[in-house]
Amino acid sequence: MNVANMNWRDVEAAAARDPRCILPIGSTEQHAQLSLCVDMILAEKVSRDAAEPLNIPVFPVMPYGLAPYFNAYPGTICLRVETLMAVVRDVVASLRRSGFRQILIVNGHGGNNPVGALAQELMAEYGDISVKFHNWWNAPGTWAKAQSIDKTGSHANWMENFPWTRLAHAPAPEGEKPMVDMALMKASPPDIARSVLGDGSFGGLWQRPDDEMQAIWDIGVAETREALEGPWPDLSDG
Repeated sequence: MNVANMNWRDVEAAAARDPRCILPIGSTEQHAQLSLCVDMILAEKVSRDAAEPLNIPVFPVMPYGLAPYFNAYPGTICLRVETLMAVVRDVVASLRRSGFRQILIVNGHGGNNPVGALAQELMAEYGDISVKFHNWWNAPGTWAKAQSIDKTGSHANWMENFPWTRLAHAPAPEGEKPMVDMALMKASPPDIARSVLGDGSFGGLWQRPDDEMQAIWDIGVAETREALEGPWPDLSDG
């Protein structure tokens, strides 16, 4: 259920019927020739695909995250750590006030992993909510499938090149990019990191066949749905 297609009465009824909801979080950052919005596109789509048969509300994706290493690339929007934590904290508080007690945060960006620790903190503070943090792309089955296809899956290479993250005016280059020096990139300020990365991909093939990508996607949707289905703790005495 896309919250954009609901009014407040619909949300009130949904929370009364089922305590679960999804909050997708992503990032707006360089992805070589792919859309700047890859991480938010994937987080939102996997959330909607997973929730659709369960009639669980999916709230609008948070489009900005932590990406300081890409700050030298135009279009990259980077929050401070404390800003992201404050926004997620406020959003979860709002979801709780709306009646949702089982909140699945579906993350599409590795830089947002500190939100996982915040989820634990919020559960300890409130005592009456359960918050799961789910990295859709490296859930066990999804990652295993990707690794079985090509062990180089990484940022802005074939691993993120889905039909729904491509730009018609910017086709993928042919062939394969040498893997970049990740240790050097991680130790560098943004301007130097850009010189290390070049186009922005971490290396490897830029694109793989769509049937392989669909197979990875199907597992990602299934694992996100499994996280949504449970297990969830009994909060009736919370």
